[in-house]
Amino acid sequence: MIDINLLREKPEVLKENMKKKDRDVSIIDKAKKKDEEWRKIKAEVDELRASRNKLSEQINEAKKSGKDVKKILDDAKKVPAKIEELEKQLLKTENDLLNLMKQIPNIISNKTPKGKDAAQNVEIKKGGKVKKFDFKVKNHVELLENLGLADFDSSAKVSGTGFYYLKGDLALLNQALIRFAVDFMAKKGYTYVETPLMLNEKSIYASMDKAAIEQSVYSIKDEDLNLIGTSEQSILAMHAGDLIPEAELPKKYFSYSMCFRKEIGAHGINEKGLWRTHQFNKVEQFIFCKPEDSEKLYDELLKNSEEILKELDLPYRILEMCTGDLADWKFRSVDLEIYRPTTKEYGEVMSLSNCTDYQARKLGIKCIDKDGNKRVLHTLNNTAMATSRMMVAIIENNQNKDGSITIPKVLVPYMGGKIKITRGGKK
Repeated sequence: MIDINLLREKPEVLKENMKKKDRDVSIIDKAKKKDEEWRKIKAEVDELRASRNKLSEQINEAKKSGKDVKKILDDAKKVPAKIEELEKQLLKTENDLLNLMKQIPNIISNKTPKGKDAAQNVEIKKGGKVKKFDFKVKNHVELLENLGLADFDSSAKVSGTGFYYLKGDLALLNQALIRFAVDFMAKKGYTYVETPLMLNEKSIYASMDKAAIEQSVYSIKDEDLNLIGTSEQSILAMHAGDLIPEAELPKKYFSYSMCFRKEIGAHGINEKGLWRTHQFNKVEQFIFCKPEDSEKLYDELLKNSEEILKELDLPYRILEMCTGDLADWKFRSVDLEIYRPTTKEYGEVMSLSNCTDYQARKLGIKCIDKDGNKRVLHTLNNTAMATSRMMVAIIENNQNKDGSITIPKVLVPYMGGKIKITRGGKK
């Protein structure tokens, strides 16, 4: 959520920001009007409370001096009902204002390119080498089923599409990727956290806008609990309401978790395999920091992800999200995509975001300096490893003519020294 002082003092800045996303700027005027209404009612409530206190003093003084207090008492009795009525109006107005405020997107970085949709995202870098094959490449589903390492048909029977059974060396490769990413982030000095896999509504909706979450979240029937779509949601909520000394910042975390997403709508599950699933494993990076440090740490998170892709020897590119494709809660964002020889296209495997103070304000997360000054801090998040998609990239890019799959060198120690995945599990 944006700073309400921006709405009060610089509404034109918010309007210009919304124009970058081709959004209706009238929401700013509606929010400003609602804020003025809230402040007017709040002033009336405060005035009545002061009047009530003054009347109480007058009653006490009148009683001490033996004067008739009937008229003052009659006036005093009317005040609580007036306050109660105004407080109801105040609460409704506040909720209306909050709903409007939540529709106002975060301020966009000057580095974010202008564009209407994903087609206008800007490639800012390429890395790795696209391999040339002297045979017809197979997709990961065909390779895995030929090797007897995945069962998508049985999972469809028991869970529906978007789930899977991983077997043998494929399941071990999944674990190898998790362990590699955990070791990698630990060496970077980030603190490892294992989070709840379920959050209440307030916590899970804090990371993104409600509409975006509702498209993906699985809710537990008759309980205020929801399965997380990323541990970013749990880590953010971990410091809800906290006042963190600036001397303790930045707080750099990483977390491994299972993640669950409905993927309703345009991104629905419509293909067999591991690329888009309802359930997956992910190692996430997350940082809480002072506002002036967030862009520097954004670069650090990007470097971490690039290093991981280089270690895995995979061809990738980095796309800067344009204004039209940038989510409302983000100040700036890039996707890291891996080349798939089967589709001859790049596909997203990591997503980095600087959310500035937008997420933290929703949960009241602040920092305090040595002089007692308080500020809403900044939050950043980035994928370190989403194993299902990374396995697709490894399998399709490292396939051999005989149908075997070469294991990236960095993962060989995690695979017990095995250098290839073959049918029957031989080295």
